[in-house]
Amino acid sequence: MYAALLNEKLVLAIEEEGLVRLKIKKLNSDEYRCPHCQKRVILIVSQSKAAFFKHWIHYQDGQGEKEEHHNSKMLLKAAFTAAGFPAQTEIPLADGQLRADVLVSSKIALEVQCAPLSDAEFNKRHRLYQKINVLDLWIVGSRHYLKQRIKKTQLIFFRESQRWGCYYLEVDPQKNQLCLKYNIWQEPVTRKLRYQQARFSLDEFGVKKFWHFKPVFKKFTVNSQKQEEYLRQQMRTKTEFGLRIAAQLYDHHFTLEDLPAKIFQKWRKPGQIDAVSFYLQKSQPR
Repeated sequence: MYAALLNEKLVLAIEEEGLVRLKIKKLNSDEYRCPHCQKRVILIVSQSKAAFFKHWIHYQDGQGEKEEHHNSKMLLKAAFTAAGFPAQTEIPLADGQLRADVLVSSKIALEVQCAPLSDAEFNKRHRLYQKINVLDLWIVGSRHYLKQRIKKTQLIFFRESQRWGCYYLEVDPQKNQLCLKYNIWQEPVTRKLRYQQARFSLDEFGVKKFWHFKPVFKKFTVNSQKQEEYLRQQMRTKTEFGLRIAAQLYDHHFTLEDLPAKIFQKWRKPGQIDAVSFYLQKSQPR
């Protein structure tokens, strides 16, 4: 579709692309409508063919993972193309064993994950990307958004870099945004996380800001007393975690009071062994 309605006036995709490239407007900041059905469409820019409009597939938060995946993929492709990358969608790689959601360049692929994904399937795809020397950046949809407490199913999506520390990428097609959560740390014994975040619009300006983003890291503090209280509660209520720590303490002939306060102050990377277990592994039984 090469034309759409904007404020009840017909506009051409190629003209709207020109305004984007001249920085007169941001990509998909306007709400375009199909001239035939009146439903929302988005502007897709391309390096290999003329710009065009594509129907936006409506979905509600928490529903329609296929629709969320499709919209996210299209917006990411358009944004990276507008920023100067030769981005393409659904590109087969590794002799057809892989299909990149968005191939940004010959060395960078974006994988948009909105549905559940097993560790085995993730590892298979990740290894194939490594084998063909392509960096796979995983960007998650609403099902996998990072909140205050970590889930085991989220561990496969964390990445590490010198610039951002431990980081996590999320896409919000409803708001046309890419969210970077960085400097991520997990409390010594709980599932709670602390992190910083930055949001980038899915247009050429946002992509360039994201690509060159250099944050200033905050130094987080943790309440060691609350960490110890949490662990004591876990042991008292005999949760799986509490029973495991209690067994380790028993094997070492330790009580909670024997543990140094400093171990309840050490942040860990997401999913790493808890501070108490780490300490006990390094300690000799009494």
